[in-house]
Formats: sequence, structure tokens, C-alpha cells
Amino acid sequence: MPKEARDKKQEPRLKPFMRQKSKSAYCSLFISLCFLLSAFLSQAIAQEVKKRPKIGLVLSGGGAKGFAHIGVLKVLEQAGVKIDYITGTSMGAVIGGLYASGYNATQIDSIFTNTDFDELLQDYIPRSSKSFYEKRNDQMYALSLPFNKFKIGIPIALSKGMYNYNLLSKLTHKVRYVNDFSKLPIPFLCIATDIEKGEQVVLDKGYLAQAMLASSAFPSLFSPVEIDGKLLIDGGVMNNYPVEEIRKMGADIVIGVDVQDDLKDRKSLKDATRILVQITNLDMIKVMKEKQKLTDVYIKPDVSDYGVISFDEGRNIIKKGEEAAFSVYEQIKKLGDTVNYKPKKMNVGLDSLRIKNISISKLDNYTRAYIVGKLNFKNGKTISYDDLKTGINNINATQNFSRISYTLEEKDNEDELKLSLTENPTTTFLKFGLHYDGLYKSALLANITQKKSLFKNDVLSFDVGLGDNIRYNLDYYIDNGFYWSFGIKSRYNTFNKNSTTDFKNGQLLSLLGLSSINVDFQDLTNQAYLQTVFMQKFLIGAGVEHKLLRIKSETLIGTNPIFENSSYLSAFGYMTYDSYDNKLFPKRGFMFSGDIQTYLHSSDYTKEFNRYSIAKGEIGFAKSFYKKFSLKVQSEAGFAFGNDSVHFFDFVLGGYGFNMVNNFRYFYGYDYLSIAGDSYIKSCFTLDYEFYKKNHINIAANYANIEDGLFEKGNWLSKPTYNGYAIGYALESIIGPVEIKYSWSPELNKGFTYFTVGFSF
Repeated sequence: MPKEARDKKQEPRLKPFMRQKSKSAYCSLFISLCFLLSAFLSQAIAQEVKKRPKIGLVLSGGGAKGFAHIGVLKVLEQAGVKIDYITGTSMGAVIGGLYASGYNATQIDSIFTNTDFDELLQDYIPRSSKSFYEKRNDQMYALSLPFNKFKIGIPIALSKGMYNYNLLSKLTHKVRYVNDFSKLPIPFLCIATDIEKGEQVVLDKGYLAQAMLASSAFPSLFSPVEIDGKLLIDGGVMNNYPVEEIRKMGADIVIGVDVQDDLKDRKSLKDATRILVQITNLDMIKVMKEKQKLTDVYIKPDVSDYGVISFDEGRNIIKKGEEAAFSVYEQIKKLGDTVNYKPKKMNVGLDSLRIKNISISKLDNYTRAYIVGKLNFKNGKTISYDDLKTGINNINATQNFSRISYTLEEKDNEDELKLSLTENPTTTFLKFGLHYDGLYKSALLANITQKKSLFKNDVLSFDVGLGDNIRYNLDYYIDNGFYWSFGIKSRYNTFNKNSTTDFKNGQLLSLLGLSSINVDFQDLTNQAYLQTVFMQKFLIGAGVEHKLLRIKSETLIGTNPIFENSSYLSAFGYMTYDSYDNKLFPKRGFMFSGDIQTYLHSSDYTKEFNRYSIAKGEIGFAKSFYKKFSLKVQSEAGFAFGNDSVHFFDFVLGGYGFNMVNNFRYFYGYDYLSIAGDSYIKSCFTLDYEFYKKNHINIAANYANIEDGLFEKGNWLSKPTYNGYAIGYALESIIGPVEIKYSWSPELNKGFTYFTVGFSF
């Protein structure tokens, strides 16, 4: 076959092969170009990202003035500024730590707006967390001081900071397992001061809430915080503006917010306190001039009119922060990207904790069972932060521990609560109070309290009232929590009063043709009792009592002035529940008490004694409405049953503000000790208006039926025989309530004024 013919014959088979080879080449070329383009774009994006400077934010300390940081954060978010690092001191550490945890500025604003800073500063412990013994102490003493080796001391600080710690722990729930603060949503560190070495401590690892608390532990206001063996206080003592630290973290551009005080002129230095503050701030202000040079965008809110505890001015201080940030808004705007950056909102969600284990630091005088009993939850329980806070408050309320701290750590996908307690080395306290009322008159109360005197968990307390009428109260109590506890009491009361009650069922007044007599009353009571907590709410107890009762009257001229001088032996039982948030001015809560006492024996001075019993009970509730109004409703009743006997333990109504011994009860509209009977029923309604913090105006109405055999006769269901009304003003002061009430009754032609000062005892 000729060559030309062979070539033509092969040509049809070569063309498909050449076309396939060409397509493969094109495909390879296309893939190569895509790869090169992708690499180019990635490199370009990387270079672009690399070009964006890392922005650091420094927040200084300043107490309440630090609220201005919130205003600055709002403006930074508005300008689209993404913060890459945060450092802070004191209040700057608290706000910075929350922002680094994932909260945005609006959320932090809401947190601070809804925080009760009065309770925070006072380390408020709710009344419900206190034992019945501790509740009693709250209602008696105005001042408590440590007493050691015959020397009176002063507390290490006004507050342990537990209210603050519980709050910060709850707020940092989502990041509680993050032990390296560089792993937070925004890398963070804060500054504290080692009080023993006088050195700065950088806190960039550990338990975030604990670090924030240590950095903000203002000396004398909050107790020092122990971390890794170091005793730490407010970082502002050593470094109130940690700008060098944020440069070390990698910040290219630093935005700094400074809320520290400047030097004051002579017009502002009007007292010793302000001069001392100025002296303290001299070095800080001097150092700040150098630190300012390391700050690219320096923001100085005008908060000179506010102090470190001006928390009630929070809203105005936040506005000052916004104003200061807007004054440099052009600088800030250059750092922002309002298109691509939007601040995230923390999704708080559920805050429950599944407690895998509770570990407690070694204690010398308190058992694990005692601590777990106070916590009121055990291993394996699912609790809320409110449950945790309640448990910590229960421990704090005992005052048996000078330092309380805890951390939450991950264990098998659950929480391990590590509780660190430092036993209070002070076991002796001196306590003082003042009181005046129309029955006992004026008195100064002095108390000495000794803990761990004989056994673990015991308390020995001795009160003496020095004034117009000498009184004392001795109380020894072993607190075994939910187990049976043991106590002994001894009490002496005395007063002198013109009374329309003669403690003889009216016989003396009828015999003498008098409307009142002058009475000298003396009561010495000794008790031994057992008690426990039932269903974790009710206090139940029983015991025996010996009482010496002496009543005389100089009005009985020409006859024996002593008409009672007998000792009595009795047995008693009681049950009490009390959830009032405040004993005297409750806004919420419920209370119930009931007891029965059987008189078994008497030395029988009057030769009229027969065995008999007295039962009484009280129930009440309180509820608030319209924020400043609260309504308190109380009902009570009592009656004697058994053989007819002496009337020295009858129910006696009248007056207000005194210590209610035996069966003396308050009743508006009548003078002290005005109405008596062996049975009674009474109701009282009180409307309280707290028109200004701790200042109250209240009106009250009470109604009662009282007579011998009231319930047997069925008269307790009839229209009230006795009515009384009162209007008054009350101030919750440092020494206790100061009250003045004017009361009246439609049955009488005159009114009465009750004036009381301090807690009753």
C-alpha cells in the first residue's frame, strides 16, 4: 500500500487521541491556575489579617468610678472596635473580666444596674441563712468586736466579700473551667497586690471569679484573698493601670481608660480624710504620667465629683464614660469596622451545677458533717447557684470562719466543689447595744460571747443590761445542726410601772377601789432544753424551767406589799418557723410559733396554785407591693387549761417596743400592761411605706378579745372588744430601730406615744 494511503488510513484513529490529550492538558492547566489563584488569595487574606493591628484595652481601678468603663465599652462597640486583649485592676478587673468572659457592654450595664451595692458592701447575709441563735443576735447588738487576751480588737475588714464572690461565680459560670485566662473569649489578666511582700501579682491563671475578687479587695473594706499561698489585696496599691502587661500580651494599639483621681487643690482638701487620700495617690499620679505615654488612645472620664463608693450614682458615671469616649471618637472610629464586627451577646442559659464531689480543707474544730449540713446539699446533687450561695451564706453566718473561698473544677464532666475554710482564731467577742422603751426605760447592753469554750460547736453568751432596770441573760448552747442540740438559759428581768393590771385577776384593784397600782416586777428564769431542726425549716424543742416570780407594790400601804413570791417548776415544748427577711420591717416571708407549758409545782406563796397549762400560738406573713409598700398581717391566740390556778401568768396586753417576757404582748391604743385575762385572741395589720432607704412611715390597726375562759364561752368569735390604731415613723439605724408611734383607741379618751430606741432586750 502506498505511503500516502497508509497515512490517510491512520488519520481517523489519531485525531480522537490528539483531542483527548489536548483536553487533559487544558484541565491540568485550569487546575494549576485555580491552585495558584487560591494560594494567592489565601496569602492576600493572611497579609490583610496580619495588617489588622491587635487592640488591647486597659481598665484602671477606681471603685464606683469604674462604672465609666461600661460607658466606654458601649462606645467602642458602637464604633465596631474589636478588643483582642484586656487587662484591668480592681473595678477595671471586674468589668474587664466580665467582658473577656463573653458579656457585651449592654449586658454588663444590666448586671451592675440590678446589683444591690449596699448589700455587696455590707456582705449581706439573708436572715434565712442564719440559725435561730444567729437571728437573735442580729436583733440585739449594734456593735461586735473581737476580744483576745483582754484586748479589744477591730475586724480585719468590714466584709469578707462573700456576696461579691457568689455573684462573680454565678456570672462566670460559662467559663468556670477555663484555668488559663488567655483561653477566654478575649485573653485577660488582672493585677493584685501581695500584702506580705508588697509586690505586684499578675493573675492570668486560676479561677476567674477568685482572681477578680482578689484584684478588687479594697483594703479595710474587703478581706484579703488567699491564692496559691499569697495574701492578696486590691491591685491598685501597686499597679492601677497595667499598660505594660497588655503590651507584653501582644497588643499593637492600646486603648486606656483612666478613672483614677487627679491631684486636688486646697479648696477640695477640706478634711484629714481627703488629705490622706491625696498622699496615698501621689505616687500613683506620678507614675501615671509615664504610663500615659504607652497608651495610644487615652480616655479620661470626668468623674471627679464621685467617690469610690458612689454606687448610687452609677447611671451618671456610665454617662461620663460615654462622653469621654465620644470626645475621642474620631481616633476610635479609625480602629473599628462597623460592617464586619458585631459584639456577641453572652447566652447565659441554665446555670445548674451537678456536684460530683465536695472537698473541704482540713479543719481542727469542725467536722465534715457540720460543713455539709450547713451547705444543705451533698455529693450527686444538682443545684443552682442560688443553692450554692445559700449554702455559703449558711457557713458565713456562723462567724466561725475568718476566710471562706471555693472553686468549681471539672471532674468526669461534672463539678467538683473545692471549699477552703480558715477557722476564725478569735473565739471571744464583746458586743454592745442600746435600748429605751416606756416599760424597761433606758439601758446599755454589754455582752461577752465565747465560742468553743467546752465542746466543739458550743457558744457561751452573757448579756447584762445596765440602766434604770438591771437585767441579765446567760445562754449556753451546743449547735449540732440537724442533730439534737442542747442548751441552758438563765434570765433576769425587772421593771417598775404604774399598771391597771394587778396580776391578781383584778381582785386587788377592786378591793382597794383603785384604777391602777405601782408594781415592782422581778422574774428569774432558768431553763434546760433540747432542740433540733425539723424538715430543714422548723425548729422544735422541749425542756424544763424553773422560775422565781416576785411581785410587790408600795401602793398597798398598811398591808403586806408582796403579793407574789413563788418559784415554779414547769415543762415546755415549742415549734418555730421564721422566714421573714427582716424581723421588724419584713417585706416578705412567713412565720409561725407555737408552744405549750405545763406548770407542775410551785412553792405556792399565795396558797392558790393548782397544776395547769398554757398554750399559745402566733402566725404571720409579709408581702411587698409597689416596690416601697409592704403589708404585714399577724394573728395570735392563747389560753389556759386545766385546774383554776394563779393568774400571774395571764396574758397581758398593752404598749409597744419592750422585751416580751412571760405572756406580755404588744397592743396599740393602750398603755403598757393594761388588759389581762387567761385567754385572748388578737390580730394586727401593719402597712409600711419605705419612703427613703431605711426610713419608714407605717400605720397599724390591732383588734383583740381577752378575758378568762374566752374560748369556753365562745366570745372569741364575737366582735372585738378592744381596738387600737397607730401611726409612726421608724429609722433603721446602726444601733437598731429608732421608732416613734402615736396610738389611740376608740374606747379611751386619750392617746399614747411610744418611743423606742435600739433592739429590745
